[in-house]
Amino acid sequence: MSLPCSDQSIRPRKMKNASLPLGVAVLRCWCGDLCKVKEVTDFSDWLGMKFFMCANYEEDPAVAISEYDKPPPAWAVTEIHERSRRAWNSLFAEERREKAEAEEKAEQEKELKEYYAEQHRFFQEMGKKNREEARRMEEQERQRKEAREAERQRKKERAREAKAAEEAGDGKGKYPRWTQ
Repeated sequence: MSLPCSDQSIRPRKMKNASLPLGVAVLRCWCGDLCKVKEVTDFSDWLGMKFFMCANYEEDPAVAISEYDKPPPAWAVTEIHERSRRAWNSLFAEERREKAEAEEKAEQEKELKEYYAEQHRFFQEMGKKNREEARRMEEQERQRKEAREAERQRKKERAREAKAAEEAGDGKGKYPRWTQ
């Protein structure tokens, strides 16, 4: 046998079995039996509230179906599905955009690294060419110095020979014989 709830306006529509905290005594119903403890689960001002209910109910009494409990019309379902589809598409588009931006940033970093590597190779080649050019110029300068020194030595030797010839000379003229 099912007994009606005394005030249907405050009776919750969705509830689940709950347990009492330690130290709280279970009340007795007006019928004399111990009450069972329930907790409100529907989204209302009483969400999470615990209350006592007669244990003699074989099942929770049926409540009148309100406007909010009726299934929505087909156009509303279609609208909800369309909004959901648009929301997911927007999310996926944003994820694709973020992924594309990340790939573009990675590509730019890769190109920048390649550019830096190319610049590094170019500067190494230029440094190598400059060192080779400096060595070549030093070698040319050394060869010029050696040639100048050899020419100087040859001229000194010639001057010594001329002086020696003049000192040993026959004295015929003003100038040494070999110059005449």
